[in-house]
Amino acid sequence: MSRATVLILALTLSAAAQAADGTLQPDRLSVGSDLTYPPYTYLDQGKPAGFDPQFMNLLGAHLKLTTQFQDTRFANLVMGVNARRFDVVASALYVTPERAAQVDFLPYLKSGASLMVRANDSFRPQRPEDLCGKRIGSIKGGSWIPKLMALSKSHCEANGQPAIDSREFPTSPEAAQALLAKAVDVQFEDAAVAAITADKLKGRVLISSNELIYPVVIGLAVRKGNEALLGELRQGFADMKASGEYQTLLSRYNLAEPSAAEVAQALGQNPQAAAQ
Repeated sequence: MSRATVLILALTLSAAAQAADGTLQPDRLSVGSDLTYPPYTYLDQGKPAGFDPQFMNLLGAHLKLTTQFQDTRFANLVMGVNARRFDVVASALYVTPERAAQVDFLPYLKSGASLMVRANDSFRPQRPEDLCGKRIGSIKGGSWIPKLMALSKSHCEANGQPAIDSREFPTSPEAAQALLAKAVDVQFEDAAVAAITADKLKGRVLISSNELIYPVVIGLAVRKGNEALLGELRQGFADMKASGEYQTLLSRYNLAEPSAAEVAQALGQNPQAAAQ
């Protein structure tokens, strides 16, 4: 092997190593998303749409990278980013200690639930504690239902108030129709789904709660140890905040930014230490 060939091979391996520490391809940000979960990630006329695609397109623009989405089922996203099939996961991925052991997170979003009521109804609940004695409609299997039932016993019944009457429906639209038909008093719904529902129903229902209920932290995920890309994403995220684009997007989807304490809690760390 000639000295020139050895040099070329060394340069090629060096470039490959640098690419592996950042993006898989120069000038491109490959994004793994399960495009079947509106309003966070879905296909609209064959194109990626929803909060995460909009967020990643803005982030990519700040990094001067072209975003390229790979539709991947949710269960395969963490495996895929670690196998270098894409650079980053952006798909409403909840931050948990177990996942943080497999990938590195950039927490960027706080979701949760909202309360919806009929616009012509005087009842305007803000918190789950306001729901004693009310009929509550939810999508079947909603993550908040066990918490709501526990609250019914510990708060409502314990204080001599009527229990919460939880009624489940196969889909969110069916729960909304039950609200309109006065079969339930309140619809308990994912915050982003609630925002879309209120918009589609054009003033017939409204979101009465001002803050997210039972919040969860969502994060972008990169391959464990990919500090180069994680640092770039952090900088791009900071630029999005400074430009005001991030807050505009959050408002559009009825979502919020997590606090340092909420991120620490999601990671299984001490929230008080993070808040100091």
